[in-house]
Parts: sequence; structure tokens; C-alpha cells
Amino acid sequence: MKYFFETYGCQMNIAESAALVLTAREMGWEETKDAQEAALVLLNTCSVRATAEQRVMGRLSHYAALKKKGMIFKLVVAGCMAERLGGKLKENGADYVMGTSARERFPQILKAAAQAAIGEQADSYIETDEKCNFSFSSIHYDHNDKSNPFRSFVPIMHGCNNYCSYCIVPYVRGPEISRKASSILEEISLLADQGVREITLLGQNVNSYSGELDSREKLAFPHLLRLVAEKLDNANQGIKWVRFLSSHPKDFSDEVIRVLADNPCFCRHIHLPVQNGSNSVLSGMNRRYTREQYLELVSNLRAAMPNLSLSTDILVGFPGETEEDLQETLSLMEEVKFLYAYMYHFNPREGTAAYDLPGKISREMKGERLSRVIALQKRHTTELLKKRVGENVTALIEGISRKNADELVCRTEHDEMIVVPGKPELIGSFVDLKISSLRGNTFRGSFV
Repeated sequence: MKYFFETYGCQMNIAESAALVLTAREMGWEETKDAQEAALVLLNTCSVRATAEQRVMGRLSHYAALKKKGMIFKLVVAGCMAERLGGKLKENGADYVMGTSARERFPQILKAAAQAAIGEQADSYIETDEKCNFSFSSIHYDHNDKSNPFRSFVPIMHGCNNYCSYCIVPYVRGPEISRKASSILEEISLLADQGVREITLLGQNVNSYSGELDSREKLAFPHLLRLVAEKLDNANQGIKWVRFLSSHPKDFSDEVIRVLADNPCFCRHIHLPVQNGSNSVLSGMNRRYTREQYLELVSNLRAAMPNLSLSTDILVGFPGETEEDLQETLSLMEEVKFLYAYMYHFNPREGTAAYDLPGKISREMKGERLSRVIALQKRHTTELLKKRVGENVTALIEGISRKNADELVCRTEHDEMIVVPGKPELIGSFVDLKISSLRGNTFRGSFV
């Protein structure tokens, strides 16, 4: 039996798809690159923006048309969109809808799909509602995925308690659940044995982690980071770099900063979503920090780690946002100078607190404001990258360049890309490079 997956959205979805792949392989299934050869097609979905859902609805229509032409396969919709819309997706062609906490039903779905593929009567009703409790998989790494076998995601928590007024995540992921530290450390050991060189700790709000080492000892995020650093130091294994996503500014403590500064295994790049530079907008978003507090956090981070680079998320066009509010965002960007940013305009999500807020901004004005934010960020990115030309850096070689088979693509701990001439056997190695020039947002370099 063959499966075909499409994964949309965040890094957590990528990690969870990898865990589902492992389940399928344990049951004897094989991957196909052609959906028309599959007995099971799974769409792991995202609901953060309407455009993500619209894309999935288009894919559902595509697969429904294939079924009408006589193709025999079971279509599964998983993830946040499955959680939000539930059984409504069956009206659009899905055979099974598997929300964010229903992964334990996946083996039953695989069995039913296998039965249908050989003409047997399949179980058409498998309970996939969200009454079951969320549980973490033991590993989220697909060693057969050749796209980047040296990096892996490690989920440490699930869900969100923040309820930012524009965000659908708490409603589709549920409340925060932290994974046991022992399970996290065990997965890191397994990844090291698989040859992984870099890991990223994942959570919808990663720095609000509140887990336990055993049933007696509770752990906060900085304590978990210390355990991870100690494990990498003591094991002397191949994992050299650790990143984490995504952190909330309100939960970024001084203790976390100290742990990061004291342990070089943590990459000197942090994604720190600010969303907006105006206190009135931040209050309407229910972000629970002020512009001043965010800037103080940035100052503390850079004082502890002077070579730190930062990236962020910026949302413009929130209901009630004025031109003065936008200027506050632009001035914050000028003060911080992010290496890069994910920039978007407000997109009302049904079910969130901001959905019916007054003071909606027109699509044209949102687009115009977003274009100014993008232009400023492009300038900052170029300025920061140009300053790096001529420096020596350490980088992880990730693969072969798509544009030139004689060149290798590398990533620095600051999340910058470098292309260098080299042989494929170097892939997966940490190397010292000299940055020689900049083309677009990609460096060109040479071995030191």
C-alpha cells in the first residue's frame, strides 16, 4: 500500500506529518511521489489564514474529481483545518477528518484504506472527534526524507493559552500541554544516532513550557534548555546547534537569556514576534506586553549576546489601526533592525475575538501599509547582510544548490544562507567559511 502526504502551514505540522509517516511505515506502507498511485492521500492543514484554507479546499476539489473518475483511495484531512471545520469537510470529499488530537486513530484509518484498496468492506465510520487527549509522538523525524536529513524538529509542547484576539490557534490546538523532559531528551538521543546535526525545539508558545522531568520535579523552559545543553555537552554527539520556535515576548525571562548566553549550542538567532509597534494595537491584539517592554527585551538580549540576529512577525491593518500606529511600527523596525520578518495584513478569522471588531481597514489601505513595511524590511535585510561580507563564519552544509550542481548550500547560526563550491560528501558537515559577496539575500563564500 502507498501513501501520499501534502503538508501545509507551520513547522509543527511538518513535525507531526513526519510522525504520521513513521506510523504508516511501521504498518508496511510505502511513500509514492504520485498521488494517483496512492491508496491513501492525507492533507495536513493550516487554519492560521483564510488563504491557507482556500488552498486546501481547492485540493479537496481536485481529489474529489479524481475519485469521480474512478480512482480508489481514501482522502484524509488532518490538522488545524480538520479541527476547525470537522465533518463539514466530508461534504467536500474527505473520507476521514482527523483533528489535532486524533492522531491515535490514524492506524485505524490506514487499515480501512488498505481494505478499500483491495476491494474489502472498509470501516466508513472511525471516531475522529476531539474527545481523545493529545499525546506526543516519540519521534518526529523521517530519516528517508532526503531534502534535509541533518536537521529535525522536536516538539516540546502543544497548544496555546494566550488567546491573541486575531489568532485561531488556541481554538484549533487547544490549551497548552507540555511534553515530559525525559521524552524530549530521549528523542534528541535518537536523532543524534540518526546523524542529525541541528534541532529546533517547537511549540506554539515554546517559552511557556512547563513540563516535568519525572512525576516529582516540574521544569520551566530555562531548566529544559539547561538539560538539553548538558546532554549535548556530555554526549559528545553530532548535534551541535539548537534553535527554538516560536517564543512569546511576554514569557522571555532573564533566566532564559542567561542560559542562552552561557551555552554556545544555542544558535545566535531568535525569532521574536512583535506583531505591531503601537501600544494601542498591541492592547487590542491582547499581546500582553508594550512596545517599551519589547524594546527592553531586545536590549537585554543583545547585551547578553552582542552578535545576536533577530527575526519577527509583523501584522498591519488591525481594526482601528491609524497612520500614527503604523508609524510606531515602522519606527520600532528602525530601532531593532530585524534580519528578516514575516509580514502580513489582518485577515479576520471567524471565531476569534477580533473577527467582529469595529474600525476595519479597507483592503486597499491594508495593502498599501503592508507594502511600506515590506519595503523597509527589505532595506534593513540588505543593510545587515552587506555588513557581513568579508567575515568568517561557521555554517552547516545542507545540500546541493538547485542552480549549480557543483555548489553547496550552507546555513549559518544566524539563519543566513551561503553558497560555496564543494563536493556532495561534505553535506552534513560544519565548516568554516569566508563570506566573499552577496547576491540578493544569499551570500557567496569560500572555505577558510
